[in-house]
Amino acid sequence: MLGVFLDTETNGLNPFKHKIIEIAFKIIDVESGLLKESFQSLVSISPSDWKNSDPESLKVNGFSWSDVQVGKPITAVAEEVRILLTRQNIIRGQAVFICQNPSFDRAFFSQIFTTEEQEAQKLPYHWLDLASMFWAVSIAQGKLPWMAGYSKDKIAAAYHLPPEAQPHRAMNGVNHLLQCYEAVVGFPQ
Repeated sequence: MLGVFLDTETNGLNPFKHKIIEIAFKIIDVESGLLKESFQSLVSISPSDWKNSDPESLKVNGFSWSDVQVGKPITAVAEEVRILLTRQNIIRGQAVFICQNPSFDRAFFSQIFTTEEQEAQKLPYHWLDLASMFWAVSIAQGKLPWMAGYSKDKIAAAYHLPPEAQPHRAMNGVNHLLQCYEAVVGFPQ
């Protein structure tokens, strides 16, 4: 089974108003922990979409208009991602997406691939989240997960791992997600 450990950066929190400006992921064999392939790209957006940016979101990820201008058109990013996912056979039943906040990341991922395109490519529809994994493991260990908190940085702190590097960038998020996943769940082999 393969895990697509994915993170996005955006210019706001509303996928109907804001745009994806960076995507990164690593495809990992979840049994062995072996890296199969990785991807990272900035995504260009229009000046009018940039004007809709939420200043608080940009404070978190540190992106500026000049950063976004060097991004690739979303159609080019989509084609690169499609080729990579096809090459790695990322399909239902053989892979899952794993994120810190899949409801957020999937909404913005859908700007790259519409739901119809995801269906046509038979992309996994299971998007798993680290917080639920932490919750389940904590309960099984007799701990109360809400006492530690379940943001990725709080999960990291519970396992004595460093917080995510600042400012937030997608590949930093992916690397931190993997570090936390390995501490919480691990790789069986």
